[in-house]
Amino acid sequence: MTRALYPFQLDPLLLTALTEDLGQAGDLTTDAVVGAGDRARGRFHFRHPGRVAGMAVVRRTFALLDDAVTVTVHHDDGTDVAAGTCVATVEGPARAVLTGERVALNLLARLSAIATTTAKAVALAAPHGCRIACTRKTTPGLRGLEKHAVRVGGGTNHRFGLDDGVLIKDNHIVVAGGVGPALTRARDTLGHMVKIEVEVDTLDQLDEVLALGLADAVLLDNMGPDTLREAVRRVDRRLTTEASGGITFANLEAVAATGVDLVSLGFLTHSVPALDIGLDFEVV
Repeated sequence: MTRALYPFQLDPLLLTALTEDLGQAGDLTTDAVVGAGDRARGRFHFRHPGRVAGMAVVRRTFALLDDAVTVTVHHDDGTDVAAGTCVATVEGPARAVLTGERVALNLLARLSAIATTTAKAVALAAPHGCRIACTRKTTPGLRGLEKHAVRVGGGTNHRFGLDDGVLIKDNHIVVAGGVGPALTRARDTLGHMVKIEVEVDTLDQLDEVLALGLADAVLLDNMGPDTLREAVRRVDRRLTTEASGGITFANLEAVAATGVDLVSLGFLTHSVPALDIGLDFEVV
């Protein structure tokens, strides 16, 4: 079960998005055209098949504008729906419904796209006992929501930021003067509760990591299936193995079949096209 998103997590982001849209003068078009007492009902329809993610965002967007607006969810996060499915109905004061339309749709379409894409990746990797993870290649300001969408899609989250996990990457290794100095400094500095992952590009680097015995996980970067399979053999379950770099839907299953524990995919969050979702209105 995917954990809930709380209002205190959503409100800063949604208030920023609504302020961006409304500015100082508010919704000029709606306020000029729609009467203060008018009511409306809108239905969120998926125009293509997909997995729903972002219903908490939809609810909270309209609640921030007017608590008289009600959102009835027909298919909550994690549900796979066919094209044409009505996933939620929003009803209430027409001005608030119209004003919140774009913010709600933008976020629902993006999060559902991430969940849908993640679910596809998970389906390819799962038969091989391999999990799918996201990365920090997220939209600035939306990381928490986008990582939630990955979980809705059945994926797992990599670190949320630089402060909740250690990943020694190639540039750290260059600046530190090698794999050995980088790992040694990290282990000497960090507390016992902090795990360390280190990125390697070659099997020679991997052997150095294994000899030191200081890492908890290894990121196998831009390696082909044959090299990954040999890397997994050498690790022999002593470390968590993660494959990353150059992985697409075309080669994902072959990578997962090498025996790696995880495959991390930046495209889950940095380049998915928004799902096509419409909000169709009727007067109440």
